[in-house]
Amino acid sequence: MCYGFRPSRRSLLAAGLGLGAAALAVTPGAAAATPGPKGKRVPPGQISMQLWTVRDDLNQDYDATLKYLAKIGYPRVELALGYFGRTARELRGFLDRLGIHATSSHDGISPDDAALETKISNAVTLGQEYIVVPFLESDSLDQWKAWAERMNVEAEAARRAGLHYGYHNHAHEFTTDLGGGTTPWDVLTSELDPKLVHLEIDIYWAVTGGVGRGATDPVGFAIDVIRDAPQRVLQYHVKDRHLDGDMADLGTGTIDFRRVFRAHRVREYIVENDTPDVTPLRTSQVGYRYLKDLRY
Repeated sequence: MCYGFRPSRRSLLAAGLGLGAAALAVTPGAAAATPGPKGKRVPPGQISMQLWTVRDDLNQDYDATLKYLAKIGYPRVELALGYFGRTARELRGFLDRLGIHATSSHDGISPDDAALETKISNAVTLGQEYIVVPFLESDSLDQWKAWAERMNVEAEAARRAGLHYGYHNHAHEFTTDLGGGTTPWDVLTSELDPKLVHLEIDIYWAVTGGVGRGATDPVGFAIDVIRDAPQRVLQYHVKDRHLDGDMADLGTGTIDFRRVFRAHRVREYIVENDTPDVTPLRTSQVGYRYLKDLRY
């Protein structure tokens, strides 16, 4: 899910061409190749959809959009953009009737303790497992430290309610210099309590961060991010990347997801594409089928 940080196709094309196609360590279409029948599979019950992908459809007809996702086969969704006129209890009833479980949500840091209590109460009512902070951005080292301190407080409250509390990355956490070469990712991974806060790694943005850092192997950079973090990586945002740097529907881009999944398996694989190649609903269908059929 992206809030105010979306590189243009032209700027990412320049970055990609500056490194050369080999820097992505894959070729276009490689992610869609068939590796053979013996590979591991993403459990279908762990496939989810980030609703930000279908935001335009939700605004036109929320109920029809969720019914379509259920028809595709999605057992889970990650909530975004609110409840569209329903209370948490009403939304839970609607999703239960569709056979979809809202396991996660993107919710910013709460402005006060009362708002935090409401956020946690709603998540419990919906039967969520996760609450995830979707986006933070600042050039201030002190601001990032303050955010990490507050997230630890919120995560402790979430833990008491039986919830996992996480952070979702973009690319700027790896590329912003806060002084002396320290990045926001350095602050987060050193300050967030690994016993309380997990990571929801957005694979596209981690790869893009690698490109921005000049990594010769951006997919390897993303894998190192996952392996090196003291926090547990429990969720993935899975969206592909065209050679020019734009987001791609799963299986149509350059990211070798098999390599990432072999390096680290998670509890939830969340399909997302902020800029669907055809239509958001088509992106949803392509993403579900890709993950369901993938062998790694």
